[in-house]
Amino acid sequence: MRLFTSPRAPNPRRVLMFLHEKGITGIDFVPVDLNAGEHKAAAYRAKVPVARVPALELDDGRCLSETRAICTYLEGLHPAPNLMGEGFDERAFIEMHDRRVEWYWLLPIANGVRHTHPGLAELEQPQFPEFGHAQGARVRESARWLDDTLAAQPWIAGERFTIADITAFCALEFAKLMKFNPGAEGFAALQAWRDRVAERPSAQAW
Repeated sequence: MRLFTSPRAPNPRRVLMFLHEKGITGIDFVPVDLNAGEHKAAAYRAKVPVARVPALELDDGRCLSETRAICTYLEGLHPAPNLMGEGFDERAFIEMHDRRVEWYWLLPIANGVRHTHPGLAELEQPQFPEFGHAQGARVRESARWLDDTLAAQPWIAGERFTIADITAFCALEFAKLMKFNPGAEGFAALQAWRDRVAERPSAQAW
């Protein structure tokens, strides 16, 4: 299998952390230069028509894109250690937390960075700085919700580390580009959780 990736972007990093947490090896990494527009080239669009990374090319030639779909496939191939839930009940609640993090945390962070950071001007045409700056308020609203959650439990989805923590961590690290620092803004539980995740080998590998 081959993984098309761009590690500095949050979604590819989510898959890379997921692989590392599971100890999965034997997948070839194919770097995609987003700034050079390689994800929009005809050869890549033939595999991934939506022109996004990451994408996992299977041994039979099919391509699987979308971060969570890739992780679901890999979890099926390598069930342990479990990161997405044992049984339908736990899977549903972990997915709920992961989706919340995707939509209400990662998305406003991505919008904020993509529309305000000069280094992403080439990728986001046109940029809308006012919209990007407005996303900062949404980021902080979600930070409060996450901070309250992590003050009551050790991990995003409950008592153990899961894919939801990977998603939230990669989003928070990307938020450095919008100068968001949870500890400096009074989100102590979120900062403490971030520091614990940062100590994991999967967080340090990329």
